[in-house]
Amino acid sequence: MKKILIANRGEIAIRVMKTAKKMGIKTVAVYSDADKNAPHTKFADEAVYIGESPSNKSYLLGNKIIEVAKKLNADAIHPGYGFLSENADFAKEVENNNLIFIGPKSSSIAIMGNKLAAKDAVKNYNIPMVPGEDSAIKSPEKATEIAKKIGFPILIKAAAGGGGKGMRVVYKESEILEQLKRAISEATSAFGDGSVFIEKYIESPRHIEIQILADSFGNTVHLFERECSVQRRHQKVIEEAPSSILTPELRKRMGEDASKVAKSCNYLGAGTVEFLVDKNLNYYFLEMNTRLQVEHPVTEFITGIDLVEEQINIAQGKAISFHQNDLKIKGHAIELRVYAEDSFQNFMPSMGTLTTYKLPVGNNVRVDNGFEEGMEIPIYYDPMLSKLITYGKTRNEAIQTMLTAIKNYQINGIKTTLPFGKFVFEHKAFISGNFNTHFVKNYFTEDIIQKIIEEESTIASIVAIKLFLKEQKTLKIAKIN
Repeated sequence: MKKILIANRGEIAIRVMKTAKKMGIKTVAVYSDADKNAPHTKFADEAVYIGESPSNKSYLLGNKIIEVAKKLNADAIHPGYGFLSENADFAKEVENNNLIFIGPKSSSIAIMGNKLAAKDAVKNYNIPMVPGEDSAIKSPEKATEIAKKIGFPILIKAAAGGGGKGMRVVYKESEILEQLKRAISEATSAFGDGSVFIEKYIESPRHIEIQILADSFGNTVHLFERECSVQRRHQKVIEEAPSSILTPELRKRMGEDASKVAKSCNYLGAGTVEFLVDKNLNYYFLEMNTRLQVEHPVTEFITGIDLVEEQINIAQGKAISFHQNDLKIKGHAIELRVYAEDSFQNFMPSMGTLTTYKLPVGNNVRVDNGFEEGMEIPIYYDPMLSKLITYGKTRNEAIQTMLTAIKNYQINGIKTTLPFGKFVFEHKAFISGNFNTHFVKNYFTEDIIQKIIEEESTIASIVAIKLFLKEQKTLKIAKIN
């Protein structure tokens, strides 16, 4: 493999390019109008314009991306995450054009991309599943029948879903009709597929995922777990590895089950198997993400494995470079997704110009970044600026390093999730490890937010008064002289 086209943008494009360059492989960037001067275009060996700013006129144009790859004699396409990364049709077209898709086969993506098909694929592997009906539900009568059978609360979920879209929690029978309509409508709008199914709603769970790698020689390994329970709107904000609740025995069982899930769809490359874990440490298969995850750096920190390098090698037909018994957890890593969002206004997107943008540096601090000072935040894409990752010999050490890194991360011109990260990492529930997916709902309340705003306002006022008095003193001395 001599040249790779990265069909993505921002920090993930740069992340893939760094490993490719380390391996002596040339890289091709693609960009839209909004990204014509973005860092990923400068970092690549070649950069090609592919269309207007909206993603459906640029980064989602699979045929155009393939055309560019062939024109520039690229050997492979790396999809990153998001955009076309879990598009089975795109992966198939890459294969049909004699290019290597750095990811699983299109058939695996198709199976795991539909939650009902995924459940059907793994049902014979004796993997714990959430109680429910594994078929599409259209009528409220059928939904009511299932709900009475498995008990309230229930969760209505989009079969082709992700990111919390097409998902509704129902606590009583009278809510079923309305919530079913909403879930079907949202699923149709978001995914072009209105199929929904019903599961028992696991209250106050932990969200634990297992990183796996599989090669073409039948080898599958798991690289331990990531804790992803701190979320807003069903989307992850903070991740860490390892989880503070898993015992060695439970970690081993979940890892083995994750490997079985990979085998159930003849998986190839890097993927993630997600589980819900209840308060009694019972775990249930949730879904499989057939791509590299945003939070993969925490796994790289605790294992010393470059997951992108393994992806590329597996795509070239090489075997995984290590065995399961070679892996050991070393220390602890935490990641904060730095979004251009106002944490104190329900995480609303924050648009503007990065008038100040300086990254934190230091031992055990890593920033996977896609922006630079002076850039505007485009409205067309996911609002993530970067991933801030810290490492420590212990969990507490990783937390303290993170708090220092947040303090040293200088951003002006927009609002970000850095203040939210500080709130979480200083909160006793997070520090103790006693939290779940309802962390934001339980602790980041309007009263708390208002208190933080008032405290910040008070501090700002004190600073302003001190500066004013200092200036007055200087003027007085100047007049005397």
